[in-house]
Amino acid sequence: MGCLLTASGILYSQAPGGWVSLFDGKTLTGWKAAENPATFSVEDGAIMVAGPRAHLFYEGPVGNHSFKNFEWKAQVKTMPGSNSGMFIHTAYQETGWPAQGYEIQVNQTHTDWRKTGSVYSMQDVKETFVKDDEWYTEAITVQGKQVTVKINDKVINTYTEPDSLANSTIKRRLSRGTVALQGHDPKSKVLYKDIMIRILPD
Repeated sequence: MGCLLTASGILYSQAPGGWVSLFDGKTLTGWKAAENPATFSVEDGAIMVAGPRAHLFYEGPVGNHSFKNFEWKAQVKTMPGSNSGMFIHTAYQETGWPAQGYEIQVNQTHTDWRKTGSVYSMQDVKETFVKDDEWYTEAITVQGKQVTVKINDKVINTYTEPDSLANSTIKRRLSRGTVALQGHDPKSKVLYKDIMIRILPD
């Protein structure tokens, strides 16, 4: 894994195949937490998400934290009864659930019936493919109007955004934006590590 220097003088790591690390394994450098920052910490090389509702937005130098077409993946481990999410095409906001972009669900055994891999409330997954307390890979590809979600390299959900949304109250659209991790509630504990992105051509 090599290091590249951005125009601002910040180093980031690049792996073969165009994959770039968004998390240094030690600090939250390049990320900005909203609402309840203490929900996020770094423990044993992973981002620990545990605490009241909060969202951790990537605001670092890679792609100027504005992505259109890309692949994004992480190693994830959920604790029993936990809920979290990986947001795409979103933007930093101080409070509340992110109003921009889509949430890709992270949930094996939380009471919410929408399980890991759901494009939340747009195209949901009811089955579970992994167990709590074990690391798995959750990968998201955004290409044009299509979002593909893989769990351990298996495609479990493909959502194509319609050209026109019948329900005009739906404001979540694919455009471009950053990525984010969700802290859902004080009873949820989820770990993320090896957080990587690969920017695809427009």
